[in-house]
Amino acid sequence: MNSGLENSINQKMERIFDQLGLDAKYAAVKVSDRPDLSDFQCNGALALAKQERKNPREIASLIAAELEKDSDLAKISVDGPGFINMTVADAFIGKVMDQAAADSRFGVEKVENPHTVVLDYGGPNVAKALHVGHLRSAVIGESFRRIENFVGNTTISDVHFGDWGTPMGMILSEIIRQDGSLAKVETYDIAAISEFYKKANARCKEDESAKENARQITNQIQNKVPEYYQAWQHLRRVSVEAVKKLYDELDTHFDLWLGESDAHEPSFEVVKLAADKGISEIDDGATIIRLEETNKPKPPVILVKSDGSFAYQVTDVATILTRVRDLHADEIVYFVDQRQALHFEQVFEVAQKLGIAPGVEMTHRGFGTVNGADGKPFKTRDGGVMTLENLIQMSKDKVRDSLPKAEETEGYTAEEIEKMVSQIAIGAIKYQDLKNNTASGYVFDLDDFAKFEGKTGPYIQYAIARINSILRKAAEAGISEGPVRLTNKEERDLALKIAQLNAVVMRAHTEKEPSIISDYVYGLAQVFSGFYNVSPIMSAETPEIAASRLRLARMVRDILKLLLDLLGIEAPEVMLKK
Repeated sequence: MNSGLENSINQKMERIFDQLGLDAKYAAVKVSDRPDLSDFQCNGALALAKQERKNPREIASLIAAELEKDSDLAKISVDGPGFINMTVADAFIGKVMDQAAADSRFGVEKVENPHTVVLDYGGPNVAKALHVGHLRSAVIGESFRRIENFVGNTTISDVHFGDWGTPMGMILSEIIRQDGSLAKVETYDIAAISEFYKKANARCKEDESAKENARQITNQIQNKVPEYYQAWQHLRRVSVEAVKKLYDELDTHFDLWLGESDAHEPSFEVVKLAADKGISEIDDGATIIRLEETNKPKPPVILVKSDGSFAYQVTDVATILTRVRDLHADEIVYFVDQRQALHFEQVFEVAQKLGIAPGVEMTHRGFGTVNGADGKPFKTRDGGVMTLENLIQMSKDKVRDSLPKAEETEGYTAEEIEKMVSQIAIGAIKYQDLKNNTASGYVFDLDDFAKFEGKTGPYIQYAIARINSILRKAAEAGISEGPVRLTNKEERDLALKIAQLNAVVMRAHTEKEPSIISDYVYGLAQVFSGFYNVSPIMSAETPEIAASRLRLARMVRDILKLLLDLLGIEAPEVMLKK
């Protein structure tokens, strides 16, 4: 089937361009900048003017003359220097809606050449609680994973645990300092391990000998000396179990739970390959690769530090090596704080120099920070780092206050209310994040994010619950959906909004930007509200109009649910309010 109204118009334009002997790459249409004048516009005549050595209005008029022969188009005009404006016939819009309604994907196409995309997001560290900085990586990365799967690519998501650096030695050195040995290490849970880390971190900042001792123990871990390596395995296992619970609550999925430690052996390969290719050198006892400096200074990449241990950059290069060789990645996308931009620029350049990722597209999708009302990174009231666990709990408490208790409702248990609290709170957190451009930071406003009005997750969830109620009432009244027949402006506006779905999803995929979907979801819910206010179903003028409106309502409900799922957000069947 045609994968949307815009694609259908594009196909018509391409045929006309071919008939007229014009370059079809200029045939693309887009949603009109002036919806009061037309539905779509094509600016190709302006781009063709120089190539064809003709006035752009002359070219546009030739194209328009052919378009006027098409009964699917109600009105054609040439405006300005050569803009072609097209208004689509209502009957054709209805036909496209009916096609989309019969398709579980609603006309959204898949990529022409599916490939394997490795996604790196999460990035937790052993013995450290997840904080609000981890929220964005998890939420953005998970949404993009779902988008990529939906458009037909194969994804492999990796949490990429920080589990192999000096902090590991710091924790074990602090345990030894307090206990005299590592004999009790396997009795310690995540809370105890985190406390050891805090004390070790403070000590190493003040005491150089403590820092040196931690470095030595880190080397023992990395050399897999049994006593230290087994203790490290416990630290990692307990930390993974702790963060899995939070990621499960966020409905964030990882195929692989690998970390820096898994890149240790391949790091030897990277160092050898760099030496064999003659691109590494020894500088003050360290093995480095110098990078080309163009417009700005670019520090060299350190492969091996002067003490013989691997630098963290080499583990990222080694990880690329294994992702290409073992996972057969065609593309690798990192969702990591924007402040790491230089690091990834260096790592990608080294990977290219080494030739370990030929033809593989590597992208760092940097994101901004989650800020408080003061514009600074979000913290607790006493100024400490806001943990993700606390943020989720605060959000649930806020939502719980806005919902009735089980005893205040009919037919709902306490468990059902609590599930609704969780769905709304997590949805609110995610939508608050994903409605913002990835690269931008944003203010997390606990008072506004969970409102049922405005551009919030609960507003979208409530729109779905409202349509669920409409569909139930229609079913009880014996009304079935039928062919779309447009009878007023609001129906037409809604159908045209639905028709944008394919372009929206494909753009979110291409630009790696979930906020494109968030914007559309909000806009679609708003347009539906305008439609329903003047287009009743139960009291429609005729059964045919009721059936048409019911089909549009059902499509909006299903599309909103689909798109919320692509954002990683659940939609409750019903929404209760005090």
